[in-house]
Amino acid sequence: MIPARVCSPSLPRWMGYSDPTASRDLLGNRSLCFIFICAFGLVTLLQQILYGKNYIKSGQQFSRLKGLEVGNWSGLISFPDDGGMKPARNGRKRYLERPDGSLEFNSTSCKELRQEITDVKVLTMVKTSELFERWRNLQVCKWAQNKEQAENFRTSLSRCCNAPSFLFTTKRNTPSGSKLRYEVDTSGILHISPEIFKMFPDDMPYSKSQFKKCAVIGNGGIIKNSKCGREIDAADFVFRCNIPPISDMYSEDVGSKTDLVTVNPSIITERFQKLEKWRKPFYDVLRNYENSSVVLPAFYNTRNTDVSFRVKYMLDDFESARGVFFFHPQYLLNVQRFWAVQGVRAKRLSSGLMLVTAAMELCEQVHLYGFWAFPMNPSGIFITHHYYDNVKPRPGFHAMPYEIFNFMHMHARGIVHVHTGPCR
Repeated sequence: MIPARVCSPSLPRWMGYSDPTASRDLLGNRSLCFIFICAFGLVTLLQQILYGKNYIKSGQQFSRLKGLEVGNWSGLISFPDDGGMKPARNGRKRYLERPDGSLEFNSTSCKELRQEITDVKVLTMVKTSELFERWRNLQVCKWAQNKEQAENFRTSLSRCCNAPSFLFTTKRNTPSGSKLRYEVDTSGILHISPEIFKMFPDDMPYSKSQFKKCAVIGNGGIIKNSKCGREIDAADFVFRCNIPPISDMYSEDVGSKTDLVTVNPSIITERFQKLEKWRKPFYDVLRNYENSSVVLPAFYNTRNTDVSFRVKYMLDDFESARGVFFFHPQYLLNVQRFWAVQGVRAKRLSSGLMLVTAAMELCEQVHLYGFWAFPMNPSGIFITHHYYDNVKPRPGFHAMPYEIFNFMHMHARGIVHVHTGPCR
């Protein structure tokens, strides 16, 4: 028997034989090969189209890694009578069609969904798409505070940091004539002269668990088009980071109420020329926040001190009653160490995380809005970095994904409520 050659049906010419039908190849090997290739390409194209539709419908691909199981779940989750959560029998991929907070936080289904978040001990254990999917699934559950977990977390913060006593530099915790060590420039020592001492409040203006419900507002693009403004303004106390815009253009999403706002000295340096000449533009910006207090990291390093003090002098010149406070450097150092143990290791914690940490001690219940660290929302739709622009931060300075990862864990444990979807 002479072996056939795929897609080459004719025998060599030197054998002296020529098939008269070879030139036509009517449904011969070459035609069959060509038809096979076309059919394979068509089937592949149809699969990609159908997969694309399913991908859009589900929001993102979900890869679940558990033991030796590696793959995609497909199908919907069914909710049996007992409230338990089970994957559909006809597939391995899953997504939920009810991201409406319709299930009770402590129902069987929600306990399982929360466990899926807390099972991820390290951010690098999962792909971003998988983390998003687990977070999206959890949105079917109403959030409820776990008072025991929240109190335990508050107690841990009290032991390490003690915001009610050391959040700000005060006359009580930093006497006149004492020496204050900087947070980063630890070799630098600031002598507390009577003039500097005069700028400090007598004592901390806030006490432990003073406020029932607090809102901490991040500047992430995740809050854009959320319509959360009314809900934010209903909080008893509102924290904001780095004087973000809260004009009518944004207030529907981010609200306007502000009780405390941070100001990074770099903003004063870059946007307001260190307040060395024109001070009224900065004063006008602060007027948007009505009577809110201002807090600055004056003792982060030696460069921040003079710029931060100028804010206090400027407001005094304008006879403003607005409170001006300076973070206590030892408090910020303790907060940095606390979060390092939780896996947030960065050159500098974000202002948002500093405020969330303080809010955990000053408020009974803490709600977070505008906190996200990814270029797309949980549904896989790209978003801007800030709700008001798309300017990226300096790379390597903060560890934002790890901060948000911790917030997700705290949400799943009932410690803080993280809002990443539209408000109702």
